[in-house]
Amino acid sequence: MKTNIAVSTGNEPVMRNKIMYYWNQLGMLIILVLMCVLMAFITPNFMEVTNVINVLKQVSITAILAAGMTVVILTGGIDLSVGSTLALSGVLSVMLTNAGVNPVISMLAGAAAGYVVGAINGYFTAAVKLPPFIVTLGSMTYVRGLAYVISGGYPIVLQDVTFKYLGAGYFLKIPTPIYIMAFVYVVMYFILKYTMFGRHIYAIGGNQEAARLTGIKVEKTLIHVYSISGFLAGAAGVVMAGRLFSGQPMVGVGMELDAIAAVILGGTSFVGGFGRIQGTIIGVLTMGVLTNGLTLLNVDYYWQLVVKGAVIVVAVLLDRLRSRS
Repeated sequence: MKTNIAVSTGNEPVMRNKIMYYWNQLGMLIILVLMCVLMAFITPNFMEVTNVINVLKQVSITAILAAGMTVVILTGGIDLSVGSTLALSGVLSVMLTNAGVNPVISMLAGAAAGYVVGAINGYFTAAVKLPPFIVTLGSMTYVRGLAYVISGGYPIVLQDVTFKYLGAGYFLKIPTPIYIMAFVYVVMYFILKYTMFGRHIYAIGGNQEAARLTGIKVEKTLIHVYSISGFLAGAAGVVMAGRLFSGQPMVGVGMELDAIAAVILGGTSFVGGFGRIQGTIIGVLTMGVLTNGLTLLNVDYYWQLVVKGAVIVVAVLLDRLRSRS
């Protein structure tokens, strides 16, 4: 009697690791392409140039927030305050401009306010050793409160056209926010890939104590990381004020969740140490294409929220599967 015995070649783990490696590198890009193809079949006007540009313009604010969120999550942290910081910076910059301050200085002041919020988050996270979730949850609340306090709880209409160009202007028929988004990602790509600071970010996310033992100034680096997130949230707030032509204290609610979802969808590990900024922009575009497609299909906004929430859960699930591989 012959007995068939399955013999393991020992190549299964190697093959599985290769599959996971290529999935981590190209998986979301493939999904994005397939989504675009599907939407093009379902809604013929999806691939029109005007709609593509509209998608890029619509995701630009979230993309800027997600760029800052990426460096925070790479260290194993989280920043829940970016939506509130966006609102505060927009309100502040508009108020300064209306008070007669030079618009450029007002814009820089709005971004600087975001930097200060981020630095405070970084200080309490790194130096005081409080959990980043608690620190940024608290700042999400008090920063939003400050936006309401200084604005009186009402939108402030902008009285200078300079902001309008920043958020709603065009250059060579392409919206200005798209250029700003592209510039942010080029700079962040360079920082993460080619600078010592970028290597320190990955090292801290991989093993904070080991990073400290190798001589990395963990506390200082973390403060810089949260400051970058705050600064980019502030810059996004200035761009948003230009798009809306007003400073609105209620704007940006829930945008921190969109940014987090985009980062995780883009392949950055929720526990830190692994991820790429180019993956984040793919995650942002995936969310944008999904939202735009649902809108073109006349899906009710409330159902869009259901889908977006499901996407966030799937993003965390994908991260868990990556961490197990």
